[in-house]
Amino acid sequence: MYSSWAYSVAQVKIFIECLLSVYKYDDTFEGRMSWYKFAPSYLQVIIEIPYIFLEAVLFLTITYPAVNFYGSAYKVFWYFYTVFCTLLYYKYLGMMLVSLTPTYQVATIYASLFYTLLSLFSGYLMPGPKFPKWWVWGYWISPSSWSLKGLLTSQYGDIKEEIVAFGEKKALNAFLDSQYGYKYQDLPIIAIVLLAFPLVFASVFAYGIAKLNYQRR
Repeated sequence: MYSSWAYSVAQVKIFIECLLSVYKYDDTFEGRMSWYKFAPSYLQVIIEIPYIFLEAVLFLTITYPAVNFYGSAYKVFWYFYTVFCTLLYYKYLGMMLVSLTPTYQVATIYASLFYTLLSLFSGYLMPGPKFPKWWVWGYWISPSSWSLKGLLTSQYGDIKEEIVAFGEKKALNAFLDSQYGYKYQDLPIIAIVLLAFPLVFASVFAYGIAKLNYQRR
């Protein structure tokens, strides 16, 4: 699940960076007024939503039965919401980097750094509670950690079936709490945070594409 999700968002960001870089540098070259460029920048943000919606639906249709998650409409909705917000903030993050950097090549370098850090601090390689105190802030501000938290908590956070983990029997929800710090009652907070990330990235993109001009005569 994590591998398919990581691969899909990587392909999204590469594609959108290529398209957006063409628009940005052509539009800047034409010398349009900043106030006029705010409109197409926000339109670029809005036009991505139906495409991301369709991609999230296709992703859910393929991966949900493949992973064999619980057949509950409530859990299906949470899975879709988490995937939808994740794809949104990854796409807007790529767009934001293009708007803040002078060239597509520089944006690609920063994007590789960002996506490596997001994977590192996602809580997949190392659970959140096991992060050193001086690095745990990276875990809390990483969007991917909230996505992983939303996926696992919504699917298994209310399941009390016993499993064997590290040689001892534990309820599944108790294992998620003790090992990863995922609590089922945190789902409303997770939903708000997942929505906040794409809004922030999209706003910074709209400002950067309209106001920043790295070209000199």
